[in-house]
Amino acid sequence: MPPYAGPSANRSGEIAETLRLLAYLTLAVVLIVLDHRGGWLARARQQMQVFVQPVRAVAGLPGQVIATVSNDAGTLGQLTAENRRLRNELLVTRARMARLATVNADNARLRGLLGASEQGSLDVQLAPVLDIDLDPTRQRLVLRAGVGDGVRVGQTVIDAGGVVGQIIEVAQLQSTVLLLTDPDHAIPVAIARTGVRLVAYGTGRADRLALASVPLSSDVKVGDVLVTSGLGGRFAAGFPVGTITALRPDDSRAFLVGDVKPAAQLDRGRDVLLLRTLPPRPIIGAPAQTAAPIAPGATAPAPAGAATNATANTTMKPTSSAAKPATATPINTTKPAATQAQAPAAPAPVPTTPPEPKPEPKPEPKPEPAAPTQEHR
Repeated sequence: MPPYAGPSANRSGEIAETLRLLAYLTLAVVLIVLDHRGGWLARARQQMQVFVQPVRAVAGLPGQVIATVSNDAGTLGQLTAENRRLRNELLVTRARMARLATVNADNARLRGLLGASEQGSLDVQLAPVLDIDLDPTRQRLVLRAGVGDGVRVGQTVIDAGGVVGQIIEVAQLQSTVLLLTDPDHAIPVAIARTGVRLVAYGTGRADRLALASVPLSSDVKVGDVLVTSGLGGRFAAGFPVGTITALRPDDSRAFLVGDVKPAAQLDRGRDVLLLRTLPPRPIIGAPAQTAAPIAPGATAPAPAGAATNATANTTMKPTSSAAKPATATPINTTKPAATQAQAPAAPAPVPTTPPEPKPEPKPEPKPEPAAPTQEHR
C-alpha cells in the first residue's frame, strides 16, 4: 500500500491563486488612487487610444456591416412599400383627373344640349343612348326611353348639332331610332342660304348623306348649310341637317349629285333629345269649297253631290210625266211587277215641291193598259 501523500499539493495551489488575486486587487487599488490623484494614467490612456482605435474599428466592423445591411434591407422594404403606395395614389389621381375631364366634357355637352333645347323654346325630352348600330345596311340607335316615358313613333330625334333621326319602334322601356344615314331613309331639306328644296338620302355611312337629282340651274354650292324644310309633316322646319361638302355631275350630265356631312354627332353622342310635340300632319284631300271665300249677302254653295242630286231631281221631274207612258208599255211587257215597284219610286223627289205631288199620283192608273198586254200575251 503506497504511502499517504496528504493534501499538501492542492492546498499550495489554492494559496497561490489567492495570493495572485490579492496582488491584482492591490494593483487595481493603486492604479485607481494614482489615476485619481495624478492624472498621468489618463494621459497614458489617451496615448493608447491611437493603437486601440484601429483594433476597435476592425472588431466592430462586422457588427456595423450587419447593422447597415439590416437597415438598408428595412429601408428598401419601406421604400418599396412607399413607392407602391405612391404609384397607387398616382393611378387613382390620374383616374380621378380623367373622370373629371369626362365630367367636364359631359357638362359641356349637356350645356350644349340645354342650349339647343332652350333655343326656340323647344319642348324636348332627354334620352340616354343604350346601343348604336352603324352597319352599312342598318343605321340604328337604341334609347333608354319607352312608352312609360311618353315616347311615340314618329318623334324627331336631335342633338346639339342637328337632326339625328326619328323614332320607328317603341317598347316599354326602350325605343329605336332610324338614323338619317340609314340607306332606307330620306329627309326633305332646304338650303338655308337660298331656300332651294332638296332631298337628302342615307348612304349607310355615319359621316355622309347624299344629294341626288339636283338641277344644274339650282343655286347650290359647296359649303351651303342644309336644314329641314318641313315638307311631309314628319320633321319640323329649321333644324340643321348638314353641310354640302362636294358637288359633281351625275352620269347623265343632266343633274348634280352631292355629298353632305351630317351636323349631328351620330357616332359619338351619348344623349339625345326627343321632340315631344309632333309637327302637324298635312291635310290631304281637303274639299276645294272650303278655300273659296263667300261674298257678303250670298248663300254658301251647296256640296257637289247635292248639286248633282238637285239637277237630277229637276231633270227627272219634267220627264217623269212624259216618260212614264212611253216606258210603261215596255216595262209591262217584260215584268208587270217592275212597273209597280218603279211607280212609287217616281213620287220620291216630289215632296221637294208641294204642287207637283198631286199630278204624279194621277199617272199611276196609266199602268192599267197592262191588262191588254196580259190579254195579248
